[in-house]
Amino acid sequence: MQSSIALSIGLPAALVIIMLGLGLSLRFDDFARVLARPLPVIIGLALQVVLLPAICFVLVYLWSLPPAIGVGMMLLAASPGATSAALYTHLARGDVALSLSMAAFSSLLAIFSLPIIVNLSLVAFHGEGGAVALQIHQVLQIFVIAIVPAIVGILIRSRYPSLAASLDRPVKLLATVFLAIVVIFALISQWSLLAEWGPMVGAVTLIFNLICFAVAFFVPRALGVEHRQAVALAMSIGIRNAALVIALAMSEFMLNDAEMAIPPAMYGLVAYITGAILVWLLNRRPVAA
Repeated sequence: MQSSIALSIGLPAALVIIMLGLGLSLRFDDFARVLARPLPVIIGLALQVVLLPAICFVLVYLWSLPPAIGVGMMLLAASPGATSAALYTHLARGDVALSLSMAAFSSLLAIFSLPIIVNLSLVAFHGEGGAVALQIHQVLQIFVIAIVPAIVGILIRSRYPSLAASLDRPVKLLATVFLAIVVIFALISQWSLLAEWGPMVGAVTLIFNLICFAVAFFVPRALGVEHRQAVALAMSIGIRNAALVIALAMSEFMLNDAEMAIPPAMYGLVAYITGAILVWLLNRRPVAA
């Protein structure tokens, strides 16, 4: 992909805005409540960081996707939860505080898990010398443009709650505009590849999305997690922060490969549709204990 000034500036800016919005929706009390009863978060993070990336790798291997698309799928599998999952959690009568906390904790954990999973994926699909893996300075860049804005957002809400409330909506709107531009650019710049692989990538992302929802709901329930918390985990893991990994894939400071952005771009669309269907299904039955 030919880099441009717009992408060089726009992608990091979009990521900063997204993570600032995450912080504005969180409070330190949210973390305290989760730490008081950490089992659901521990189960959710284990599923999100270990089990589901392994399942995704098997799917990519079985579908024989192109190397860049395969890495993009694994990048997607390593992505943290999206804050928009909290809205779906609320509509499905789940634990919203747990959903927001999952987004925060998984974003923090992504600082360590993303480089590991991306490096392993690059070696698996490109070979030992076939691609340049994320280096330590790139990991630090992820921290600076992702986690620091989230912490700033939390501090703003903690000290200036009225300001945080007034900023919440415009920040989310601005992030949506940025992301729409990013996704459109990714699709247009790789249109020929999308036309060839789009149906297959769409099928893989749909299957992976459904697996994420099912695993994230039924495994915690089997381990004794209550219904409302299992709903929150399902939404938090099924609806991922595709924007984060799109930015990482396309930024010239990170992976600089628009092909890798195609799976998360398609997944973002699929997850919002299947998430809405799941909300409808959950609301048709009484809440379990």
